[in-house]
Parts: sequence; C-alpha cells; structure tokens
Amino acid sequence: MSVEISSPSGWPRLELGEVRRHFVIIGILALRDMKVRYKQSLVGFGWAFLQPLFTMLVFSAIFAGIVKVPTGDTPYPLFVMAALVPWSYFVHAINTTTSCLVANQTLITRVYFPRLVFPLSTVFSALVDFLIAFALLLIVLAWYGEVPTARIAFLPIFIVFAIIAAIALGLWLSALNVQYRDVFHALPFFTQVLMFISPVVYPAHVIPEKWQWLYDLNPMATVINGFRWVFVEGQPAPGLYSLWSVVVVTAVLTGGLYFFRWQEDRFADVV
Repeated sequence: MSVEISSPSGWPRLELGEVRRHFVIIGILALRDMKVRYKQSLVGFGWAFLQPLFTMLVFSAIFAGIVKVPTGDTPYPLFVMAALVPWSYFVHAINTTTSCLVANQTLITRVYFPRLVFPLSTVFSALVDFLIAFALLLIVLAWYGEVPTARIAFLPIFIVFAIIAAIALGLWLSALNVQYRDVFHALPFFTQVLMFISPVVYPAHVIPEKWQWLYDLNPMATVINGFRWVFVEGQPAPGLYSLWSVVVVTAVLTGGLYFFRWQEDRFADVV
C-alpha cells in the first residue's frame, strides 16, 4: 500500500496550536541564540549596554549640541534614551529574525517542527538585550532625577506592541530572505530610513498636523511616543491617530502568518 502526500490546496492553515505545542523548542532556540551571540567576546552581554550608551552620547552631541533639536525642558540624553530602548530592540529583533531561517538551514533540512518557532525564538531572545538597555534607561532617569509615575502601568502595552510589530515584520522578511538573499543586504538601509521616519532623534510634534495621521501609521512612532510619555515628564501621550498603527500591525501580522505558512513547505528545498 502506498501513501501519497500532497500540499493542501487553497488558503494554508495557520496551525498555531502546533506551534504552541512546540513552545519548549522556542525557549531552547532563544537560549542558544543568547549564548552564541556574544560567544568569545571580551565584553559579552556588556555590548547590549554599551551600544545604546554610545549611541545616546553621539546623538546628544550631534542633535542637541549642533542641530539643537527642540525637546522643551527635557534633557536630550533622557529624551533620546527613552526612544533608543524600544528602537534598539526592534532593529535587533528584525535583523536576527530576517536571517534566522538561513542560519538554521541544517535544522530545517533535517528535522521537522513548525518553522514559525525560528522567528519567534529570535524575537524573544532579543528581549535580553532590551532588558539590559532598559536598565541603562533607569540609570539615566535617576541621573536626571526623573521618578516614574503611575503611567508606568501602561508600559507593558507598548512593550507587547513592539514585540508584535517585530514578529509581524520579521515573518515577511525571514520568508523573503530564504528566496531572495538581497533582503538581508538591504535591511541596514531599510532600518536607517525607518529610524528617520520614526521620532527617535526628534519629537513627533515637529511633523505638520496635516501629515500626522500618515506619520502615526508607523507602529514604532506609537511605541516611542508611548515610552517617552511613560518615563519623561511633560511628553505628550500617543494621539488618537496612533490607533491606526494597531490596524497596520494587525494587517501585517495576519498577512505575514499566512505568507510564512504558504512558503514554509519550500524552505527546506530553497534554503
């Protein structure tokens, strides 16, 4: 008796329950990524502290000392650090997620489990660097005498939103990078452009009102504005237009899940 195995027709089934059953593998891969990332490094996890620190100092020297970016009564190092913490996490997450399938080609071609565990594990492993950078933010807050208020209760909302945004974009990029390796090479340019259309080095209020709705479609604008509102006194909360970024992330995540699942059967042959 012979058994014929064929790909299902129509829309692919997401089968998220199967991913949930392999949650242990996500944890194992995330732990492995954390160990490998700074292996044979003199500073080790200290790089997760030094990189945002030096970036803060450079941005402060340029945009506060030379360009004179208006931040009101907020010291510029604190202003930019509140943005660098979520931004650094987002960039690191999508960078590692984009290459995660190619980097794990041996596992993909030899062992079967849902391939979705690879982008999920890299997004979650990036949270370690986020926590280290977050500790630096707390130090900067203490340096300038800023004390978190009750608004910190809203912080988990913006953190979760940043994680979901990284997963949503990472699904598209990782699947596309298997077929087209140019995606990984173009990623630094893409993240640089995205940084300058996000309020990392400047306040969001410099954007003209008529373009604010378009600007707030960017999910990271919502996350960064949210972080500043939570930690820095006098910074405005994300506006109503920010709700559109929730719609954008939901659409990108849904499309990314289906696209990733549609491409999944081809990964072993192409990678």
